[in-house]
Amino acid sequence: MIQCSLRFATFLAPNMLPVYRFIIHYVGCRLGCRTELFVGASYEEMTAAADGGFVCGLPYVGLLGGRESPVQPLVAPVLRGERYGGRPVYYSDVIVRRDSPLRSFADLRGCTWSFNEPLSHSGYGVTRYHLARLGETNGYFGRVVEAGYHERSIELVAAGAVDASAIDSQVLAVWQRENPGAAQQIRVIDSLGPSTIQPFVVARRLPQSVREDIRSVLLEMGYDPAARPYLDRGLIERFVAVSDADYDDIREMRRLAETTAAVLALDGASAGWRERRRKPHH
Repeated sequence: MIQCSLRFATFLAPNMLPVYRFIIHYVGCRLGCRTELFVGASYEEMTAAADGGFVCGLPYVGLLGGRESPVQPLVAPVLRGERYGGRPVYYSDVIVRRDSPLRSFADLRGCTWSFNEPLSHSGYGVTRYHLARLGETNGYFGRVVEAGYHERSIELVAAGAVDASAIDSQVLAVWQRENPGAAQQIRVIDSLGPSTIQPFVVARRLPQSVREDIRSVLLEMGYDPAARPYLDRGLIERFVAVSDADYDDIREMRRLAETTAAVLALDGASAGWRERRRKPHH
């Protein structure tokens, strides 16, 4: 048991917020420690206002990770489902309206595209990487919408406001379960990835014993029947330990996209339209 007060932030999808709140509450109860979770608006808060939190892999490797990183990745979730193979990975599922004639990513040239925000690997980074691998570095889509968060992109596709979008597979599965009627309006035509899933990180300024205690609690959480209903809500089977090196796959995707200057229309390579939402979330 430790006596302390810890603040954690989440920068991930809003539809996962109840799950993350429970996880942080659970950590506090197990450690005898007061805990708080807040929704982050800037990754600067990870060093200025938070003791750790749920972050996307792209800003982790681009802003937070590395040898001099102020944060340490502790664990990452293993999602339920055969496609994940018991590994801490996820996909970006490319969705269109169910009545769309589009059948694959190859059909999307010149189409309208929505993504959540530029600091999202699943919505933005992996798409740039995919375009780089295809040799499509001069703008592939027609009109591009920055929607602010994945659920908004799903809504835009379902309403026919845009043709397609790449959605975090965990976020999409939770949304489909919670919106069964609307879920009938979309279908998946392709999947990008897998990529190492988003880490839960803690500040390195915390005592090593505290960091180790938090990791131990999260590793054991998946085997606690009392936690099972809450983890199931987020399709989380369990947590596994991760390190900085586990995110080298995202580093390599980012490097290739930047080296080849792969762009979306939003980046200015072709005429595009931008819809900007305040306080974007992964």
